[in-house]
Amino acid sequence: MDTADLSRRALLAFVSTLLASGCAGGMPASRSDPLPSWSEGPARDRIMAFVREVTDPSSAGYVPMGERLAVFDNDGTLWCEQPIYVQAAFIADRIREQASSHPEWSTREPFRAVLAGDRAALAAGGERTLMELVMATHAGMTVEGFSGIAARWIAEARHPRFGRRYTELVYSPMIELMRWLRGLGFGTAIVTGGGVEFVRTFSLPVYGVAREHVVGSSIRTRYQADAPGPRLMREAEIDFIDDKAGKPVGIHRQFGMKPIAAFGNSDGDYEMLEWTTSGTGARLGMIVHHDDAEREYAYDRRSAVGRLDRALDDAASRGWLVASMRRDWRRVFA
Repeated sequence: MDTADLSRRALLAFVSTLLASGCAGGMPASRSDPLPSWSEGPARDRIMAFVREVTDPSSAGYVPMGERLAVFDNDGTLWCEQPIYVQAAFIADRIREQASSHPEWSTREPFRAVLAGDRAALAAGGERTLMELVMATHAGMTVEGFSGIAARWIAEARHPRFGRRYTELVYSPMIELMRWLRGLGFGTAIVTGGGVEFVRTFSLPVYGVAREHVVGSSIRTRYQADAPGPRLMREAEIDFIDDKAGKPVGIHRQFGMKPIAAFGNSDGDYEMLEWTTSGTGARLGMIVHHDDAEREYAYDRRSAVGRLDRALDDAASRGWLVASMRRDWRRVFA
């Protein structure tokens, strides 16, 4: 039996477990209307038409259970990512907590920028700056130690504008969509540029997505067996970046199969959407367009967080659905 077949069997088993347990995360959808937070219109109609096509055995586009995989970006697709990525807020809090033990950080970049709230300096540093901060706050501990720190933070931290826990700022329309798809035999997975271990601390209770169905960026881990006992240690070295072209690679490594539906919101999801919607058969690619400054935020091409430019330009020619938060969502937060 090859790896792809094993992945499909594992996916089918996972779907069956979810259906049996009723574990789906978020708020329950109505039996008569699976997507009550979606407004009537072309976006909702297209989603429902796609789902009918791939789940109706009499349809030419029917896809058997075990081959129905839908992948979702996290930041900006499933929860609020403004004014900074949630994991960036976590990193900043970790830097502040550890600053008393590192007096040199008050003058050393990029730590000085974090402590001073200098977002412009942090943005100018790019990926190298982010990696240095990640190494200082995410490494040098066991995997269990990091998960505990992340879980405690996510349970207590509040969004600066809305004053609610970040896990309360998940998008009701997307939670309903994930739940509905699982009820129809889809496997649902989170494919995020964020840290895989960070997202795994809340993926099941918040989204109904098991830890093993989270694909994300990671740092290297090392097995160590000595006096305290065997354990996995997180090292200060990048293992995998799950963003842009890394997303299709991460999906293949995890599942050994191509999704039939992909949902994103930024240019970081371009390759995932491109790969998912290529080839034969019924496929769906969707972009969440943040255009609702009143209920959430309005941003796309000029944003330093969740920039949507190239994917927005190419959406029509590639057949990707662009869902307007303002027009297509009756309600934003669950």
